[in-house]
Amino acid sequence: MGTAKGERRRHELVTAAAALLRSGGFDAVRHRAVAERAGLPLASTTYYFASLDDLVTAAVDRTSRDELAEGRQQLDALAAAPVDTPALVELVLDQLLGPESRDGGLDAVLLRYERLVGAGRRPFLAPLMRELRGDLDALLAEILLRCGHPLDDVALRDLVSLVDGAVISALIEADPDPRVAAREVLMRAL
Repeated sequence: MGTAKGERRRHELVTAAAALLRSGGFDAVRHRAVAERAGLPLASTTYYFASLDDLVTAAVDRTSRDELAEGRQQLDALAAAPVDTPALVELVLDQLLGPESRDGGLDAVLLRYERLVGAGRRPFLAPLMRELRGDLDALLAEILLRCGHPLDDVALRDLVSLVDGAVISALIEADPDPRVAAREVLMRAL
């Protein structure tokens, strides 16, 4: 597996699995679907991954790290001038709900929250999810600090909990745009 061809194939499989996870959730990440999307033989998924759990873990890792990288790019692009509260709120919501939620991307929000909640049913993901949560918290803390709203760890967790609660409530109430509810909560909190 250390060959260039092997690394390329593994990368293609992870890329395919991550795309399926983003578009269809955990249920979409299956050996056959991943192999088909990658344009590789079905046997390649079991050759490069010991189990479906390993493939799902790689997909979650790739998807989450890609999202974190996008967030870091947004942070790096911040101007030296102060960021007003509405712009800060949108930046934080991009990290928590995804930038695709800006245009009423309800499916993207649902899939992101399904990934978070679904990870609880997959104990093999727990160590990775804890690590990723720490990375997301660090990114959010840096964004808030740079924008003049420093928060300690407890206040940051509370802020994320407020957003999560607003989103879940909006989803229960069949709100067509849970980002609006989350925005309102964040504007009051910040």
